[in-house]
Amino acid sequence: MKHAETVTFGGSGLDRAGEVRGDREAVAALKTDSAARAILFWRGKILVEPARPASLVRLPLDHPALQDASGDAVLLGLEDGEARFAFDLSAWTPEYIDPQQLGSFLDPSEQRHPQLPQDFAFLEMRRVMTWLSPRDAELAATGKALLSWHENHGYCARCGFETVMNEAGWQRNCPACHVSHFPRTDPVVIMLITNGNSVLMGRSPGWPAGMFSLLAGFVEPGETLEAAVRREVFEEAGIEVGEVSYLASQPWPFPASLMLGCAGIATSRDITIDPKEIEAAMWVSKEEMMEVFAGQHPTILPARKGAIAHFLLENWLADTLD
Repeated sequence: MKHAETVTFGGSGLDRAGEVRGDREAVAALKTDSAARAILFWRGKILVEPARPASLVRLPLDHPALQDASGDAVLLGLEDGEARFAFDLSAWTPEYIDPQQLGSFLDPSEQRHPQLPQDFAFLEMRRVMTWLSPRDAELAATGKALLSWHENHGYCARCGFETVMNEAGWQRNCPACHVSHFPRTDPVVIMLITNGNSVLMGRSPGWPAGMFSLLAGFVEPGETLEAAVRREVFEEAGIEVGEVSYLASQPWPFPASLMLGCAGIATSRDITIDPKEIEAAMWVSKEEMMEVFAGQHPTILPARKGAIAHFLLENWLADTLD
């Protein structure tokens, strides 16, 4: 697919500095470089300057706001030769938190740190992902995924002993049994399943009214992508799938998935949903999908911009999947 790497969170060409991570002296030197910058996260949200075009905030490593950071900094990579580190400020408690908004699907709340300019705010990444440049989006996705991994993997999966961060944040080691643990990425197939002029759409329980998307599911151990596509579509919608091809991928740090976009040709059309998997499914023609994208469909909302589902559907409508 010619446009595969233009999907959100991918394709910025960030230098991930893998050769530096294991060199503690080199990492320490990067932290003392006046050109190094900190990228701040709070409970999975990213610090941005929201005014359009929005931008990811980069702070000097001696900024007083970093006094509220917990844990070690994670080296995200080099940007034009200058180090970028992720810091987690989740231990900081804002004066007011709305528990009904915080953590919701598209959390609209904004948090402002008292030691930062008030036009800087921590925002939910799903809300702002299309506001950011490709480089900002890749840095944000990488930092969010890594910090989430550290938060949830503080103890050894083999022996239960507390692990320690290593490799500038790209590894955790167990001092007891000496096992090394690495950031996990969960492969998920997301499927553009077509039958003639129509595409298969579905919705999960709890989604906002009118929200439909492409079917998706985790790849199981010992399974090819093609087999995962056929299994997931049949399990969720009762549709048989024949030919399957790969289209594009998207890092999806909610919390740690890699979305693998695939095209599949349905060999059956009658839908039988599994209510434990999805709430509804339907075939949508190209003509209807054009109405959806124009915001003129009476019951279906467009797939969220920035998500790979929107990207794949947009290219399907434009006949640019090849």
